[in-house]
Amino acid sequence: MTREEKSIAIKDLTAQLAGTNIVYVSDISGLNAETTSNLRRACFKAGIKLEVVKNTLLAKAMEASDKDFGELPTVLAGNSAIFIADVANAPGKIIKDFRKKSDKPVLKGAYINSEIYIGDNQLEALATIKSKEELIGEIIGLLQSPAQRVISALQNQFAGSEEVEA
Repeated sequence: MTREEKSIAIKDLTAQLAGTNIVYVSDISGLNAETTSNLRRACFKAGIKLEVVKNTLLAKAMEASDKDFGELPTVLAGNSAIFIADVANAPGKIIKDFRKKSDKPVLKGAYINSEIYIGDNQLEALATIKSKEELIGEIIGLLQSPAQRVISALQNQFAGSEEVEA
């Protein structure tokens, strides 16, 4: 890779990092072609971009980024792949699902909305993070619940008074 190609790759990675708040770094080395293809397919269906990257280029892109990746560049050793997503728990769920059949991918770390998670032991927590849409749905459900009870009570009260009049 020439110096110019490296410079272009760093600029591309920096732009990708700037365009997202969710980045997972993992090791997918050792996966056979079929499993890798299945992983890529699952990522595509979930709207996740999966890309194998060179550690030095990713570290330089993180450094050039406006975001603070904290200790995340320290996990960049060996083979690395990045998962870029719009939903915080989507890559975690996919990694967890693939780990049922294999010991890979191994989570090295993640950057989610300015929070840094280091180590494979964070996978369970990351896979269960509620997405923005899930949280909004729960809040709406909680807000609607008291209103539905009041409406139901009024309807029952109204239906009871009609029976008395008849």
